Amino acid sequence: MLSSAAGMTIITDPLFYLLAIPAILAVGLGKGGFAGLGMISAPLLALRLPPLQAAAILLPILLCQDAISVWAYRRDWCAWNLKVLLPGSVAAWLFAAFVAQAYVELAVGATGICFVLYMFLAHVPAQPRRSSAASGMFWGLLAGFTSTIIQVGGPPYQAHILPQRLDKLTLIGTTIIFFALVNLMKIAPYAALGQFSTRTLATSLVLLPLAIASNLFGLWLARRTPTELFYRLAYLLVLLISLVLFWRGTSAIFFT
Repeated sequence: MLSSAAGMTIITDPLFYLLAIPAILAVGLGKGGFAGLGMISAPLLALRLPPLQAAAILLPILLCQDAISVWAYRRDWCAWNLKVLLPGSVAAWLFAAFVAQAYVELAVGATGICFVLYMFLAHVPAQPRRSSAASGMFWGLLAGFTSTIIQVGGPPYQAHILPQRLDKLTLIGTTIIFFALVNLMKIAPYAALGQFSTRTLATSLVLLPLAIASNLFGLWLARRTPTELFYRLAYLLVLLISLVLFWRGTSAIFFT
């Protein structure tokens, strides 16, 4: 269902907005610092729209939220992590078109589950542990790859970043900047695929005020969450996301 105003059409389907409101709230909290919550946004919108169109509506919103969050954490980020993660995420675009979505979901889900179980059950020392540059490039490639294909780059990224036990604000700032740059890389491919239109952009504009409000609330909440609780929530989100991805990938491969 569409509505026209000033030559622009927007979606007026009530069911779309019933799904869009929780999706935008979740992605706003995620951009505020609780990385992983935004995972539900694209799948929710895809219940009423083609997946690529849903992602195209979200991308301008994400870019605006990225600008707010990057400014908020402009002094809290780790340059070394961005240097080792970003080359891999750029290279991910070379392979994104050649792998089926279901296999990516299965692989990322299994990786995330194994990572969290290892961290909780293997009695790994709690001391910070920085991985090698090669390892960082691998996880960066996987994060950029999965963010491109299934809109979920969190589990591979968290597998690299969480064991380092960074200061909470540095962790949030590094995460925000990394995924802001990954989102910028999506603009050209989405435009080349013809996914941006006056309809998608106008719909993004309608949802933007809610997105900004939820983003600001997420920024406020993340700064007031104790560090240990924040890390526990981060591991829990990785596990929940990974379980969902593993189930979706397994169902698509073996039960359809």
